Amino acid sequence: MKAIVLEEHGGPERLRCIELPRPQPGAGQVRIRVRLTGVNYADVQARRGGYDAGPKPPFTPGLDCVGVIDAVGEGVEGLRVGQRVMAFPVGGSYAEEVLAQAALTYPLPDDLPDEAVAGLTVLVTAYNVLTWAGRLQAGESVLVQAAAGGVGSTAVQLARSLGAGQVIGVVGSEAKVEVARRLGADAVLVGYEGFAQKVLELTQGMGAELILDSVSGPVFEEGMRCLAPFGRLVVYGHAGGQAGSFETRPLHRQTKAVIGYSSGHYRRSRPQLLRPSVEAVLGHLRRGEVRLEIGARFPLEKASEAHALVESRQSVGKVLLYP
Repeated sequence: MKAIVLEEHGGPERLRCIELPRPQPGAGQVRIRVRLTGVNYADVQARRGGYDAGPKPPFTPGLDCVGVIDAVGEGVEGLRVGQRVMAFPVGGSYAEEVLAQAALTYPLPDDLPDEAVAGLTVLVTAYNVLTWAGRLQAGESVLVQAAAGGVGSTAVQLARSLGAGQVIGVVGSEAKVEVARRLGADAVLVGYEGFAQKVLELTQGMGAELILDSVSGPVFEEGMRCLAPFGRLVVYGHAGGQAGSFETRPLHRQTKAVIGYSSGHYRRSRPQLLRPSVEAVLGHLRRGEVRLEIGARFPLEKASEAHALVESRQSVGKVLLYP
């Protein structure tokens, strides 16, 4: 079978398409014939060596996929050959066939096409940073960083669907403003420098009650300047490549909270807890309340071009690979 393998950390050109043996499912696993997989920014960071806990080369990148089960291992219940599923696979998703634990494999309803569910990581992350981590309440204001990206564009829609009172997006360029507005943002700010003052103006001096931050570094620090009393700032990535820092006194003086979230950590440590989130997100998709924004499509062999696009920060929504 064809698969993308990274043999050494570095640029997109390090991604090679090679032939690998067909994987065989073990106990508790299924084998999935992949129909599509998405490029997440975490894949870019793993390729560059940016994640401390990421795999060491050689490895196949990719966090999630949509496909059809073509083999079932011993002890698997509730899943069958021929069933269309989305999954968090074992060992990377940039391949024609992958293995996945049954606990991280989710049957798909017939009325949702493949591309509607093309970003399992994006969907689950957006839902969980708003609900589990962010504890969003109806009527609250939400600030979404990278609001035209994969998670950001989904979070804007989910925030609206979950009853947010005001949704503010921050994007990196004018070209992305219309995307965030079309998906439900009430206001869209361009550029990350000095956005705190603009957020305070938009919220009549109160600040945002929930801030979703996948960038960190100076963006996190700017976000802390416009976090409302009783507000929550959820950090779920560090796409900017730097860690953020903050003073602790405002936390207890104004009952503010900084919360971390990682879908990957849940996959590794508490996989069973993700299923309710998957089911909730499927409900939002089926009701038409959320729609994945597809920015670009590439054949699997051109994974390096897909990575270059995502790394350029010019992509919008999800970038997909087709085996």
